[in-house]
Amino acid sequence: MTAHDFPSGLVADEGGMDMILVGDSLAMVALGMKDTNQVKLDDILHHCRAVSRGVRSAFTIGDLPMGSYEVSPEHAVTSSIRMIQDGRVEAVKLEGGTELAPTISRITSIGIPVLGHIGLTPQRSHSLGGFRVQGKTAASASKLLTDALALQDAGCFSLVLEAVPAPVAELITEKLGIPTIGIGAGNGCSGQVLVQIDMLGNFPEGRLMPRFVKQYANVFEESKRAMKQYREDVRSGAYPAKEHTYPISPEELKEFEEILKKRWAEFEDK
Repeated sequence: MTAHDFPSGLVADEGGMDMILVGDSLAMVALGMKDTNQVKLDDILHHCRAVSRGVRSAFTIGDLPMGSYEVSPEHAVTSSIRMIQDGRVEAVKLEGGTELAPTISRITSIGIPVLGHIGLTPQRSHSLGGFRVQGKTAASASKLLTDALALQDAGCFSLVLEAVPAPVAELITEKLGIPTIGIGAGNGCSGQVLVQIDMLGNFPEGRLMPRFVKQYANVFEESKRAMKQYREDVRSGAYPAKEHTYPISPEELKEFEEILKKRWAEFEDK
């Protein structure tokens, strides 16, 4: 499950999630950005720290954003160290296939666990022609398998398979010795991940959602209902009620009233 702040990390942990990902999707769901490519490493680090404060049991992973690992393996190592030291997460995730195997190998060589991500890679969506399903042909499915095996050999402890036909994802999972985490890749993967905001329904009506999202609640509408009720209660005087206030003894109140009368009289005399 993804998380992006202290409350979302806390509820995911208490909800029994095995792993919590501080994903770059927070660019859109938490920061209101257009896409994931706008978020920077310092932004991710800020959110990683917040999530980590709420997590006690789950394994935490931070998403390396675009521009934080592509230049060279050493560039990626520097960013990964910051994620562990400053972000307080326990592993990093990065997007890409065979071309990133040397980078992943370098990161894992210094003891930082890496979660790979292949299939639809949102950071590269422009070069993919948008948010399109990957692995729909035999050739592209074969390329995904090649990527998966290369990332496994490079040291990834697990792989995210995004927007991949379910039979393809299942076959790739069977050929690997590491678990796969599916998002829009069917139930043949070893595990699943969803964006927390999406599955909780914490977004306004009309927002376009990927077909793989199952909405388990309607947090946005419930929150809006509560806000409206609060507004009406304040306007009508129903809130705050007596149980929401702090008492004062009648004697102390009477004494304060006498002080008030005296001070007001002195003020009027001026």
